[in-house]
Amino acid sequence: MSNKTVGTADTSPLIPVAALVIIFAGVIYAKSVITPFLLALFVSIICAQPIAWLEKKKIPRPAALLIVILGLVLLFVSFIYGIGGTLSSFSGSVADYEVSLSKMGDSVVLFLNQNGVKMSADQLSGIIQPAKILQITANAVNGFLNVMGKTFLVFLIVIFILTEFGGFVVKSKAIIFGSGKSISYFSTIAANIRQYLWIKTIVALAVGTLIYFALLIIGIEYALLWALIAALMNYIPNIGSIIASIPAVLFALVQSGTGGAIWTLVSFMVIYNVVGNFVEPKIMGKGLGLSTLVVFLSLLFWGLIFGTVGMVLSVPITMAIKIILEQNEKTRWISLILGTTGEAEVYLAEKERQANLNKLS
Repeated sequence: MSNKTVGTADTSPLIPVAALVIIFAGVIYAKSVITPFLLALFVSIICAQPIAWLEKKKIPRPAALLIVILGLVLLFVSFIYGIGGTLSSFSGSVADYEVSLSKMGDSVVLFLNQNGVKMSADQLSGIIQPAKILQITANAVNGFLNVMGKTFLVFLIVIFILTEFGGFVVKSKAIIFGSGKSISYFSTIAANIRQYLWIKTIVALAVGTLIYFALLIIGIEYALLWALIAALMNYIPNIGSIIASIPAVLFALVQSGTGGAIWTLVSFMVIYNVVGNFVEPKIMGKGLGLSTLVVFLSLLFWGLIFGTVGMVLSVPITMAIKIILEQNEKTRWISLILGTTGEAEVYLAEKERQANLNKLS
């Protein structure tokens, strides 16, 4: 009786679910340690490509590694130098903009009351809280500065990963030698992640540049800051454009009135739609291999686990998991759920073809 009970417990489907819950709880608890490593890992995957290219040009690996690291340092220093003053000025001006927005809110309440709509300032602030949105934006900027404070740690991890990159392949081959398994899918994961992040980076630069010049033409202050936010939010699927546009439109409303806000909103909408719906899909090629619903759900899930970094890396992480699940027939069904309808149709057609061949034989 006891043996039967133990056997039933061992095969219970609740055990893997409970194990996953415990694992993710541990990941959330340790995310302050895991997040820098994740960032460093994905940066390393991108940097591995130029290092390999330099090696093909007969440059020794230590020299190639040094060149790429110096390039990263130069890029980071240029970024901090270019945006540091703007961030400081913005943080100091938030209070003034909050006062202006509050006055505009009072004007809206007065207008509504004069036209028969009874509403108090407290009721309006309960529905729309622009000052709070500005404060959230300021907090996000300060959070961004805090992330920059951890950059040195990320940078060190990147150096160590790049130094050991070649050794990882040798160790992996040594571990699976004689088992009949293949590690070729690791190359597929790295290639897909590299392609996705490179394309997103190119698109982010395009979006940021276009929005910067559009805001300069409209005459909106802190154009560089809004362009930076727009570029960074481009890494977040689906909702990134909305997050980026709200504070910029509010600031345009305070500075230039309704006309400036409308032109700012139109600029964001046109640029994001043209780049996101026409340019990005063309250069993305075959796509992510993930369904639209899965992309959105992965954004929410990994955002819950790792915060903003999880939102940015949600698609690469999910792509990597999907490719790993494809390698085993027992978990292939999960991969098909994560994938597109077209991928499932191809898989089904292949299975039907194999079934027909088995009948004939």
